[in-house]
Amino acid sequence: MAKKASKLTPEVRAAYADIEKGVRTLGKSIADVRQHLRKAERQIEAEARARIRALRDDAKTQLAGLQSREREVTKTLKALRAAAEGSWGEVKQAADAILADARVAADAVIARFRSALGR
Repeated sequence: MAKKASKLTPEVRAAYADIEKGVRTLGKSIADVRQHLRKAERQIEAEARARIRALRDDAKTQLAGLQSREREVTKTLKALRAAAEGSWGEVKQAADAILADARVAADAVIARFRSALGR
């Protein structure tokens, strides 16, 4: 038995062709969106890596400063202990002042990094 071919009017064929063309265009648009999305993701990741590097460098610098401050405090305390010879009240006051300054510096560094991390 032969298959009966359905006859489409030229208007229906033209409409069907327009719909197929629209589907192909939509497919191309989806592919374009995916490509731009991947590019945006790569850019965001690169910017995040750069920010992390900058934060690490800044943290190293701040940490080096705090370690230097720690060495200064230790050196000063040794000098004060030797100079005070029994006047521990004065040594304690001087040490408390030095340590308070160091705590303020450390707290400022911590607060800065917390704010950079959004916490």
